[in-house]
Amino acid sequence: MPDTIISVNGLIHRYGDTEAVRNISFEIADGEIFSFLGPNGAGKSTVINVLTTLLPVQQGHASIAGFDVMVDPGEVRRRIGIVFQEVTLDRDMTVSETLAFHGMLYDMPRDLMKSRIQELIGIVELSGKRDTLTKHLSGGMKRRLEIARGLMTRPRVLFLDEPTIGLDPQTRMRIWDYIHQINREGTTIFLTTHYMDEADQLSDRIGIIDHGQIVTSGKPIDLKNALGQDLIYLETTDNSSAIRIASTQEAIISGEQKKNGVVFIVSEDGTRILPRIIDLLRENGIGVLTINMKKPSMDDVFVHHTGREIRDAGPEKGFSPKSRPGRR
Repeated sequence: MPDTIISVNGLIHRYGDTEAVRNISFEIADGEIFSFLGPNGAGKSTVINVLTTLLPVQQGHASIAGFDVMVDPGEVRRRIGIVFQEVTLDRDMTVSETLAFHGMLYDMPRDLMKSRIQELIGIVELSGKRDTLTKHLSGGMKRRLEIARGLMTRPRVLFLDEPTIGLDPQTRMRIWDYIHQINREGTTIFLTTHYMDEADQLSDRIGIIDHGQIVTSGKPIDLKNALGQDLIYLETTDNSSAIRIASTQEAIISGEQKKNGVVFIVSEDGTRILPRIIDLLRENGIGVLTINMKKPSMDDVFVHHTGREIRDAGPEKGFSPKSRPGRR
């Protein structure tokens, strides 16, 4: 079994009378890619800010690589890298100068720093841009440079806050490749994203937080399978009655009315139960106008546990570089 690299126990955090984080506990194994998902205001950013030493621990305990984030914040910072949601590059530095400056902040030996810059510029495919000012880079190139900067010190844990937000699909896929490569080389990834396909494709495990508590966690495939075998979407002539009538079927786990119809989560092959549902509804005078069926996705898991789609509110304002205690 891999060692635990991030440990959170009984964490509570309040802002005045508001309890933003409510006694949560979780662990992340060394070498994992862990996605932490939650709606706006769920407490996600507070937890991350505590882990990255941007906020103090009020109650509970948190540690990274065996170091308590309150007792040894300096040791924690030496073992983490952070890629912020907001661009934090100096516009008037070149690509290589940006990485060199970060290396100097950590007192990296000159030879090691030069070789690391060469290596990372190659990994993120910016070799042809090493002498280009960052203000002349595209959005995708800036994101790749920020990931390279976060890796300059070979962190044990890399926090990625919305790493592909605003990028085109092709660039997103390239960032995914970099994340997998970084992880294969031994870095644990702590990811926040509002792209459910990203969390699904990248993560070894996912944790979903809502109202300050972790409502579910596990491997993506297990979370989807736990929801049901299939989801059946119907638009009918009487949606509320359709839920009441169809829910008498043993294979239907749940039924919920949506804006344009109803969705049923079923525990068996949807192609087998769908004809029974349609016949039952028609016997009761309810017409079926449209039909759609699919396997559960991470979007469905998120909606099931939080009651809303993460894209409804867009990405949450992440941890801010302006408030960090010391440079990363």
